[in-house]
Amino acid sequence: MMKRYDAQKEDILSAGIDIGTSTTKIVISRFSLMNMAGGTHMPRIEIIDKEVLYRSQIYRTPLKSPTAIDIQAVESLVRQEYVKAGIEPKDIKTGAVIITGETATKQNAEEMVHYLSDHAGDFLVATAGPDLEGIIAAKGSGAYEHSKKTGKTVANIDIGGGTANAAVYKSGKLCGTCTLHIGGRLIEFEGSTIKSISPPIQKIFQQWDASVREGDSRNQTVIKKLTDYMASVIARMLKKELEGHDSPLLLGNEPNWQDEIDAIMFSGGISECIYQYEEPASSPAEYDDIGEMLAMSLRESNVLSSWTWVKPDETVRATVLGAGTQTTEISGATIHVESHDLPIRNLPVFQVRFGHELSGGLKQLPEAVKHAVEIYDPQKEGQNFALYLTEIPYMGFRDVQELTAILVDSMQLKPRSEQPMVIVLESDHAKVLGQTIKVHNPEQSIICIDQIRVEHGDYIDIGHLLQTNVVPVVVKTLTFHQ
Repeated sequence: MMKRYDAQKEDILSAGIDIGTSTTKIVISRFSLMNMAGGTHMPRIEIIDKEVLYRSQIYRTPLKSPTAIDIQAVESLVRQEYVKAGIEPKDIKTGAVIITGETATKQNAEEMVHYLSDHAGDFLVATAGPDLEGIIAAKGSGAYEHSKKTGKTVANIDIGGGTANAAVYKSGKLCGTCTLHIGGRLIEFEGSTIKSISPPIQKIFQQWDASVREGDSRNQTVIKKLTDYMASVIARMLKKELEGHDSPLLLGNEPNWQDEIDAIMFSGGISECIYQYEEPASSPAEYDDIGEMLAMSLRESNVLSSWTWVKPDETVRATVLGAGTQTTEISGATIHVESHDLPIRNLPVFQVRFGHELSGGLKQLPEAVKHAVEIYDPQKEGQNFALYLTEIPYMGFRDVQELTAILVDSMQLKPRSEQPMVIVLESDHAKVLGQTIKVHNPEQSIICIDQIRVEHGDYIDIGHLLQTNVVPVVVKTLTFHQ
């Protein structure tokens, strides 16, 4: 018997937790899900509204040592903020914990994000990585929306304590990313002396034959020369004209977008120094670092002033708002999932394009599964993956049967074929395909979802089934290549 489709509207809570080089912050949001299809049509659940319910104050990130995060301190900080917000971890149905900047390189960074994502909510996704950080910040700052609205090519440069993460969008499409070792805490002061100089900056000083050491006076002209240089490196990055001597400041890939940039937006702690959006009470006021000076160098840069500057919606909270409000998508409502296998985290996506031609697509499947195992599970340890089937033509009953038979056979090539079979479809076939596979192979656990846009090489996390019969999905672009 068809279950009558009841849940027309549902509210879910989302958390964003950002643990950065200098600061840690939390945001709680409410998403309203609604069936946007008429009564007799197939249900189509969409997020119709996102409302930020609670913003924490901004905390200094608790460290145990220069190389380790204080996990207990971070957890108790998150718990006390939940209490202030009047919620419990079990109320949180989606969202992301993101570890950003230099903090992502601490020895216990991975343990930290996975611990928090398990303890701070029902389905919180652990994320890290400079590309992703740039993408999330561009969504939280408003740069992504601005590019969508204007059709222009907009670069968001999110500068915190340790890194500057650039993400470039044109008409709402990601064009590329680049990350630099540029941030406020790369030189720290204590009283009137220099307390620490980070390795990339030491390299720059060596290139300049400048003898600057820990313990020296902080009032050296070479420090302002350094922040001016950082501003010029950002300008060269935006023009894709980085030079050899800039290389100590490049983290990862060279700038990889095609279009020329029309407008720039700054977010992050350094843009807070430029725009001062926050109440002084809510943020750690005294900057014992080069942050204020770097902000001044950005404002004074002639080259940077040649672009249009767009004011961000958020400065220091751009990443946490992006993590809490922009990372979750909602699957189609007619899907096939087995609740006992959810949530599933960190599944790499392997795309199979059918090219709108069934027989050609079916022929590719066994090879595709073999190839996916080679890439994602070379040691045969059982790393699962999702097959993403795109450009599927219209399928009748026979076609679905044929696709099922080949999928079930191909999946036997996996080292652990008893794992859930995860299929992501671009088109609306998830329920019929999932049910057909189940009939064909009752023992097999199947997660078959649709209406999610992913890219080959992305990672996805799939959350618990909600009352509206959809699942929250977080797509993580961990690396970005043209």
